[in-house]
Amino acid sequence: MKYVKDAWYPVVWADRIGRELSRHVVLEQPLVLFRREDGRIVALQDACPHRLAPLSLGKLKGDTVECGYHGMTFDCAGKCVRIPGQEIIPANATVAAYPLEVKYGLVWVWMGDAAAADAAKIFQLDQYGAEGWHAVQGQTLRIECNYLSLCDNLLDPAHVTFVHTTTLGTPAGATVPVNNEYGDDAITVWRWIRGAQAIPLFAKYGKLSGAVDRWHYYNYTTPCFFAIDMGSCVSGTIPDAADRHEGIQMHACHLLTPVDERTVLQHWFHVRNFRIDEHDIDAELTADLDKAFQEDKVILERIQREEERNADYKRIVLGIDAAPRKMRRMVDRLIERESAGADR
Repeated sequence: MKYVKDAWYPVVWADRIGRELSRHVVLEQPLVLFRREDGRIVALQDACPHRLAPLSLGKLKGDTVECGYHGMTFDCAGKCVRIPGQEIIPANATVAAYPLEVKYGLVWVWMGDAAAADAAKIFQLDQYGAEGWHAVQGQTLRIECNYLSLCDNLLDPAHVTFVHTTTLGTPAGATVPVNNEYGDDAITVWRWIRGAQAIPLFAKYGKLSGAVDRWHYYNYTTPCFFAIDMGSCVSGTIPDAADRHEGIQMHACHLLTPVDERTVLQHWFHVRNFRIDEHDIDAELTADLDKAFQEDKVILERIQREEERNADYKRIVLGIDAAPRKMRRMVDRLIERESAGADR
């Protein structure tokens, strides 16, 4: 399968990387990560150039990695610095070292041309760390489906009414159409539902009762990053959508890592503007969000199996598919552009 390579992808939560070797797979490429003695994190190709033995099966010695098969040892730049029993080290005795940044508590690696790596290109959420907002690290959900299928899901407000009945949806959303806005590398799918009951999550944590106006803005940026802006207010109190920050608002961010053709990692966290000093609710709220995302996992994994079983099945297209279809064309265009550049 082809992927967009000139992009930053999240790999793992930074607090899970220590002074041991850990293996991760991004875009079908195995990586070995470890923390240096000075605290910085390193990402190397997880394959010794001699026999392709995973370096993650070796040992960390100081800030070098010793292969567990024949003892070839590599520094943080991927250069071999020792071959037991051999003084001459071949110039091609190297492994790839990946540009790496830490942001939102996640380790990000650049999978394409290292010369093009620019930290400014990492997914951006302005509310993270801003005054009046509280950020909570979520979890990583492993889903056995193609990452584009999860992207379809995260651009689809219509499913919420039927899949997330106890967390994110109510029957009131079933007949409300969505609006789509397209940019060069971004999509926003949004809708307001006015004069309805609060979704269970906001009724519980936002302490809302009675009629509310609520919104969902599904904000996508290529190749697979999402910031879902959702919130509520007492019905009639925010007539201008631009003022929705005056209500109870949450940004749930989903940052995807394609592992292979049928596996994706869904890293997620949330940032909220309500009860920001009540950190005792963080764990319970995280658990409730995880429950909702687990509901998506069940459906998406079943869809993956059905697609594999019915490879030639011709699916119908609905109006709600406009944004997901546009997203896939955006990704295809980026892949084609990279391929054309590589062929020059």
